Amino acid sequence: MWQFSIRKSFGMMVRTAPFLLFRMAVYFGIAVALVLATGAGAGIGYGVGGYGDSDFRAASTLWGGGISFALVAGTVFFLREYVLYLVKAGHIALMVDLIDGRPLPAGRGQIAHARHVVTERFAESSVLFGVDQLVKGVVNMITGLTQGLLSVLPVPGLDRVVGLIRAFLKVSVGLVDEVIIAHAIRTGSTNPWSSARDALVLYGQNAKPMMINAAWITAISWVVTFVIFLLFLAPAAAVAYLIPGAWSSGGFVFALVFAWAAKVAVLEPFAIACLLQAFVTVTDGQTPDPEWQRKLDGASEKFKTLGQRAVNWASRDRTASAKQTS
Repeated sequence: MWQFSIRKSFGMMVRTAPFLLFRMAVYFGIAVALVLATGAGAGIGYGVGGYGDSDFRAASTLWGGGISFALVAGTVFFLREYVLYLVKAGHIALMVDLIDGRPLPAGRGQIAHARHVVTERFAESSVLFGVDQLVKGVVNMITGLTQGLLSVLPVPGLDRVVGLIRAFLKVSVGLVDEVIIAHAIRTGSTNPWSSARDALVLYGQNAKPMMINAAWITAISWVVTFVIFLLFLAPAAAVAYLIPGAWSSGGFVFALVFAWAAKVAVLEPFAIACLLQAFVTVTDGQTPDPEWQRKLDGASEKFKTLGQRAVNWASRDRTASAKQTS
């Protein structure tokens, strides 16, 4: 049914607990910042609203909270490149070590070790972010090819079902880009662009089993996320009640924010641990199929771009080596 072990994934979470705590501090810190900023903005708006009638005060409170929330959310979006580099890729590096049976440092040493591995493979955050963005585009294209096969099946009423399947597949392959990054770390490649191409070819030639695994993992993650959202709803509503003007939708929004934090801090690495196991199991002993490489070259400009950047990276390395030996 699937090629991963939930028990093994839990074990990986336990063994990377120091880094998991670091990850939780980052994402729950973001959630708290969003709530505090919203409360402060609503408070300022409430004070400004004192110069008008009750309708003006309600509107200014809402605008104050909304603008503050948007500013913090925009800042987080702007910094997503560094979050990927310092948090997500670092945790992936530790998981790769566990899958390959290598020992991990204890305590805070895990954070330093993870950063060293990521820096060694990707040099700087902009490289990792560039690889990640191109990989996402190619993964979506591969998903589209697989979806196209569903559209030609002569099953009455399949059009409506295919629409739902497409929507679910887009969500379920959302973590595949991080598995592609894991391949670069696991193979010890010094050319992240070339490694990403190889991993994408392996993913493409195994798209069906990988999507089945991703679908199961996504379903499990979202069910747990919904339960977490329900658990956060009551305390989040209490926080919203303390905001001046009694922000009516605040409880729902804050519950979503903390459910998101729990998902990306804890559930997402668990899902990646599962999907990484599946990728290693499914592709074990395989080499990239040249036919699939030609297919991706012909179907995706982003895959071609990965190839061009792989050549440029290799040329840069040769130039650097020549300077060192001269």
